[in-house]
Amino acid sequence: MKLHELHDNPGATKKRMRVGRGPGSGKGKMGGRGIKGQKSRSGVAINGYEGGQMPLYQRLPKRGFNKPNRKSFAVINLGLIQKFVDAGTLDAKTAITEDVLVETGVVRRKLDGIRVLAKGEVSAALTIEVTGASKSAVAAVEKAGGSLTVKSAPAAE
Repeated sequence: MKLHELHDNPGATKKRMRVGRGPGSGKGKMGGRGIKGQKSRSGVAINGYEGGQMPLYQRLPKRGFNKPNRKSFAVINLGLIQKFVDAGTLDAKTAITEDVLVETGVVRRKLDGIRVLAKGEVSAALTIEVTGASKSAVAAVEKAGGSLTVKSAPAAE
């Protein structure tokens, strides 16, 4: 068998129907679209419509609830704060507030506040003032000889 002798099985491929190519083609003039109406025009797709059948997005079960006024916190880990302190970007002697974290570029934006999590090690005695913090983060900072205060805690979520 040679490369030029390769061919598909008979009936495996079918030529594409070319619509709107004259009356002899069997799909001439209006090309199977009928007369007038939305679906006869080009560029119309009735999205989600399944010909009177219940659309897929309505057949699937809905779950959960999206709270419209939920708080969104910028998250930062203790290891990252320590890394910036070691690099000299953050000063360990002064209080580290949310504004300082944004100014130095540790956090891009405050959102509804900054929340500190306990991932990573902290060795410097830091004074941190943020909107939120995990219990383990507070414990880790206090263990290193610093203090982590949570200011204006948001209402119960």
